[in-house]
Amino acid sequence: MAVPAVEEGAVAAIEGSPAACAQRGKSIYRAPSELKNLARTTTPLAVAVLLIVSSLAAAAAVLPEDRSDLMYHYYSGGGVKVDGPALLVRQGVGDKASLAASYYADSISGASIDVVTTASPYKEKRDEYSFSADYIYRDSLLSMSYTTSKEPDYVADTYSFDVTHDIFAGLTALSLGYTAGHDVVLRNTDPTFHETLDRYQYRLGLSQIITKNLIMDLRYEAMLDDGYLNNPYRAARILGASVPEKYPRTRDSHAVALQLRQGLDLFGKQELRSAVKFDYRYFRDTWGIVADTIELGYQQYFNRRFLVDWHYRYYDQSKAVFYSDNFPDQFTYMARDKELSTHTSSSFGTKITFRVVNRESFKYSHNLAYDYLKFDYHDFTDVRTGQLYSFNAKTVQLFTSIWY
Repeated sequence: MAVPAVEEGAVAAIEGSPAACAQRGKSIYRAPSELKNLARTTTPLAVAVLLIVSSLAAAAAVLPEDRSDLMYHYYSGGGVKVDGPALLVRQGVGDKASLAASYYADSISGASIDVVTTASPYKEKRDEYSFSADYIYRDSLLSMSYTTSKEPDYVADTYSFDVTHDIFAGLTALSLGYTAGHDVVLRNTDPTFHETLDRYQYRLGLSQIITKNLIMDLRYEAMLDDGYLNNPYRAARILGASVPEKYPRTRDSHAVALQLRQGLDLFGKQELRSAVKFDYRYFRDTWGIVADTIELGYQQYFNRRFLVDWHYRYYDQSKAVFYSDNFPDQFTYMARDKELSTHTSSSFGTKITFRVVNRESFKYSHNLAYDYLKFDYHDFTDVRTGQLYSFNAKTVQLFTSIWY
């Protein structure tokens, strides 16, 4: 099961991070959950290149820009392939409101280590629709959204509300957020199987412009899950024999994230044409999992049209208290999900953006992002070989953005 991630602040200049496409609403059961541990992030269609310098210059609550985005995403790793298109359209309504709608599709196929050892390979499609509205009232930005996704054995509905308020002449921004979700879990092999999961998330945030070139973002999240939290297909092992997994029906999680963005004038031209970022995230939950995430990034504008971004991410996680690769006896709760084991992952990637048109009233860009990922599991074995399991993966995103 994926560890929930603290979403990045609006000042983040690096968007569409590896596997952001899998972060949003994909089934925590059969989709490659290792992808979701990487996300850090924004929505899968947040593909604008937002200059750190422009973020630093912001002095009041502003609406998102009018824009349209079209993206194709691809993931391959661990015996699983995921790909599909995505589309976002956002349009302002007067000078106080903005509306947006998006569509996101996944075609999932393959046989991950969990499927190979407990079931047959699968192929399925997930469709997601999202609608959102933003409204400015004085120095506050109010945001609401609804997202629904559906696949053959999983249906999810999510509602979110956020408020961001600027103080001290726009140098400081405070944010509050709440999300509620209701999921329905099915099993393709059993038409009588029907479980539900309720999800709640509470968010607090503080963004601070420290200097004209440095901005800090501090966020806290509390996540509460109540309902069916395990995988209806996966099995645990007792002395080598397969038995159904059984999880607790509640899970409380807490996460704190610190993000720093520093604009740089490396060539003494009195303008910020490059930037560095540092992100750290700490996570723990009532299942005994403790996780740390560190991400480093560097951006460079080679001219006003061409931007290159490099980033590295490292993730380290301890196992859940009821996880075991091979239990010695029967216990109340038993799990053999590799995402609940002790494991580490790292990724290195680059993103290239070219602004074809860069006028004030109209902008048009092509973007290419590639990430290489490596996963190492320290107490989860491949039952086919008896060796500790590890695998490599890659993600590719191609997208076009238009601002109008």
